[in-house]
Amino acid sequence: MYVPQTHDENMMGDHMKTQLVNAIHLQEVEMQEKSKQIANHSTELTYTVEDAVETIGFGRFHILLFCIMGSATIVEAMEIMLLAVVSPEIRCEWHLQDWQVALVSTMVFLGFMLCGVLSGYISDRYGRWKVVFGGFVWSAYFSLLTSFAPTYSWFIFLRSLVGCGVAAVSQGFVLKTEFIPAKHRANLLPLATIFWMLGSMLIILLGMEVVPTLGWRWMIRISVAPSILLIFLFKFIPESARYNVSAGNVDEAVRTLQWIAKMNRVSLPEGRLVEKESRGSWKILLSPALRRTSLLLWCSWGGFVASFAYYGSVLSSSELLEKNLLCVIDPDEEHSVKHRHEDSLCYCIPFAQSDYQTLMISCLGEFGLIPLNICLLNVCGRRRTLTILQLLAAVLFMLLSICTTMFGFTVLLFLVRASVSMNFNAVYIYTAEVYPTVARSLGMGFCTSFSRIGGMIAPFIAQVLMSESVILALSPFAVACFICGLANFLLPIETKGRALAQNESNLVYIYH
Repeated sequence: MYVPQTHDENMMGDHMKTQLVNAIHLQEVEMQEKSKQIANHSTELTYTVEDAVETIGFGRFHILLFCIMGSATIVEAMEIMLLAVVSPEIRCEWHLQDWQVALVSTMVFLGFMLCGVLSGYISDRYGRWKVVFGGFVWSAYFSLLTSFAPTYSWFIFLRSLVGCGVAAVSQGFVLKTEFIPAKHRANLLPLATIFWMLGSMLIILLGMEVVPTLGWRWMIRISVAPSILLIFLFKFIPESARYNVSAGNVDEAVRTLQWIAKMNRVSLPEGRLVEKESRGSWKILLSPALRRTSLLLWCSWGGFVASFAYYGSVLSSSELLEKNLLCVIDPDEEHSVKHRHEDSLCYCIPFAQSDYQTLMISCLGEFGLIPLNICLLNVCGRRRTLTILQLLAAVLFMLLSICTTMFGFTVLLFLVRASVSMNFNAVYIYTAEVYPTVARSLGMGFCTSFSRIGGMIAPFIAQVLMSESVILALSPFAVACFICGLANFLLPIETKGRALAQNESNLVYIYH
């Protein structure tokens, strides 16, 4: 039987239909909004720190960066080269044996080695800037205390603490590298040698002018003075944007990049900064992607080439001049006094003015062949450059043992310093480029620490064995350069023109 619906029932049915239609329409609207969000998200512009660095290019910020960090390098060079200048003075004051003089340099590099890994770890965990600034203040403070050392024991203890601070300051190379575009790194980073050369020459000039009149203690005090001024300039250097991104501080990285772009009068890429990665650990250095590279670099650094050869050349030159061990065919009166006699040692043989001049000329070798260094890095690549320079250094070390004139010895010393300095540049650049951001400072810290093993051994060869036999003392430097030069052929990664990797999955290999 048909029962007609009442008016209220009709109204209720219409209301339910209306609600159903509205619900369906709302669901369709929500689905459309989600589709738009997905589409917008998929088409959103993004950029990485590497993109920003390449877009910003080279400009006023990089000039400021190079001037301030370069000034820190000058101070660092003065601290290291001070060992060569002050050795004759402390030998005379405390009547030190050869091994005691060598122990001073060894303790400096021991402090460098112990703090190298630690500073790299802290740098990757808490930032590059904090480590570089802290190390700079630390090394300046303990260097000043060195000038008040009452005994030999206090002197070597304080110098070892200076070495610890210098290890932290060396992280500044990583800080510079992470702000420089890939195409400029091979040209700009070798130019940092100019600052190291200036520091070396400055301490030699101080030794020439201050030591004969005021003594070695005042030379150290005067050499610390520039550090006080530089402390106030560090506020103009920002934290690494790559570090901030790897640590999750993306907003801070964006502010840093915006400030740099403003200084260089350019704009950042459009979009949002991405590339948030987890922080690295020492295990990355021995991961399958980096194991061979790390082992070979530790050989090249700690296997005595970078530090062993460089400081071997520095200390050998000062020992040959101080003890008059040169085989010269035109000796003058100043080089006729011998350090070792049949029944005793002559402790007080100060540097003559001509010796300071020879050391000055040899320092110019670190600058004179920079164009050749840049050419090799750009044309031959990093790995082949390392091989060429290390084999060249091996030959030049052996040539130092031949008999020649003082002019000939000065030229050979110039070439030795040039070759080992260029090799130092190349291995620094390669190491900073080959490791990913998440472990770059740690990788550099491990390498520099391994290199100090060579630095610890070099003084005992250059300052102790040299007194027994010049050719026996020079041979280990030549052999080490030759072996590691050949080993560089096994490096699996060429970094020439390559963007800095953020993690080990971004590495590009070139196997032979």
